[in-house]
Amino acid sequence: MLVHKALLPFDQVPQLAKTDIAYATGDAQLKPFYVHAPQPDAFDEVIRLKSQGTFPRTDLVEVLRRQYANLPAKPEVSENIASLLLDSTFTVATAHQPSLLLGPLYFVYKALTTINLAVEVNKRAGGAQRIIPVFVLGSEDHDIEEVNKINLYGKQLVWNPETEGPTGVMDAKSLLPVLENLREILGESEPASALFQRIQTALAPAATFAEATRALLHEFLGKYGLVVIDMNDAVLKRHFIPVMQAELLEQPAFHLVNQTIAQLNQLGFKTQAAPREINLFYMNPGLRQRIVLEDGMFRVLQTNLVFSEAEIMAELDRHPERFSPNVVLRPLYQETILPNLAYVGGGGELAYWLERRSLFQHFQIAFPMLVRRNSVLWLDRDALKKLAKFGFSASRFFEDTESLVRQYIETHASGEVSLAQETTDLHRIYDHLAAKAVAIDPTLEKAVRAEETKSIAGLEQWAGRLLRAEKQKHEVVLNQMRALKEKLFPGNGLQERTDNFLPYILKYGDDFIDTLQQNLDPFDKGFVLLSDAD
Repeated sequence: MLVHKALLPFDQVPQLAKTDIAYATGDAQLKPFYVHAPQPDAFDEVIRLKSQGTFPRTDLVEVLRRQYANLPAKPEVSENIASLLLDSTFTVATAHQPSLLLGPLYFVYKALTTINLAVEVNKRAGGAQRIIPVFVLGSEDHDIEEVNKINLYGKQLVWNPETEGPTGVMDAKSLLPVLENLREILGESEPASALFQRIQTALAPAATFAEATRALLHEFLGKYGLVVIDMNDAVLKRHFIPVMQAELLEQPAFHLVNQTIAQLNQLGFKTQAAPREINLFYMNPGLRQRIVLEDGMFRVLQTNLVFSEAEIMAELDRHPERFSPNVVLRPLYQETILPNLAYVGGGGELAYWLERRSLFQHFQIAFPMLVRRNSVLWLDRDALKKLAKFGFSASRFFEDTESLVRQYIETHASGEVSLAQETTDLHRIYDHLAAKAVAIDPTLEKAVRAEETKSIAGLEQWAGRLLRAEKQKHEVVLNQMRALKEKLFPGNGLQERTDNFLPYILKYGDDFIDTLQQNLDPFDKGFVLLSDAD
């Protein structure tokens, strides 16, 4: 599948946050908050430092083999899992909550960026080390509203499991109504029926929502060797007990991360994920609630569970799986378990990793390289034809809709609609009048300026009337432009944060994913624009 690739500099993408742009463009203000610059030649040092650590490789492989037991074997994945037993094997990782049918497109982009990063580092390693791509499922999160819906062809599919607690452990059978709706939306064509059957077959072994997400990642990306791990596991949690114990007894995250956040705030960067006094949840079936310390006792909110210090330490030792790190501690948990060189994330994710460096130092856990995932705008042939018709480049469509409309009108109007020159001339006239008035009586200037304001307002009204008249003449084209803008930037946001990957698979087949994999460079210095060139 042929595509044309272009890059739009990150600082020309108004939809991105300040911290995201600053990190992606190497802003010097952020350098104190990370260790390794995101560039290929830094990996030699990352590997050297990571080689000094110890990791629970045997337990890691045991857990992965157990989690993959019911999935179709793929040699690329099996070999990568087995290689984790070797000290010369390292990972590059991304993470996300299990999401309905792999959620918005950026979910897939994260995985592909991680896959390509592993390829890049393996080339540099020259066989001395093996680097494998890992997708960590944040299956302990309980915010169902963040993961239970996708958009397909202008319709929204919603999953309602009608249970509470961590989303990852929810019953996969609750997805059956969603699949029936999916069948209806995809339609009865042969390609649609084949795609639906493929999804249904892939999901068949899944008992939980996390397993369903792993199954789909395995189905569509397993051939690239992507290893998916659910870290909500007692065997793995046991290795994190020392950090969780310190969090319960000393609360280092609250103090250290807040200090870092204050430093970032002083530089003008917003807080991404503020810590709590205790950054752990307590979990039981159907339950994930915060742990708080009140009057010397550890309480689980919204329950009657209360522990003394000795009791909660005993509970942690007996049942580490009942303790769940929140967004503040989760990066430490991941880096404790995985021999990980780099974390791949979106701008918001990397912003909260920047807030964690001092916490990593406190626990003497190596801080990974932070690599921004690829962001992509996909343009099919229909979109390209319309852009050519409107006379706009794809990069111009990142601007807001009304700005595009005004630019189109100013270019195609039958007469000049801008009154900018007249406004400048009018200001000049009133400046001269004010000068004369002041020379005669200084108190007259206020009256002159009041008249100036009224006159300028009148010009603005005329400018609006001229613009509206031209809009009426071009109403058909402008409506087409607005429709294309909504298609490429739903709700004036980014395509990758709204569209699901399934319509693209239905249209292009697996060529869509293969084309992305072939064209996404994890070190691209800009927002990727991919245009269908077939």
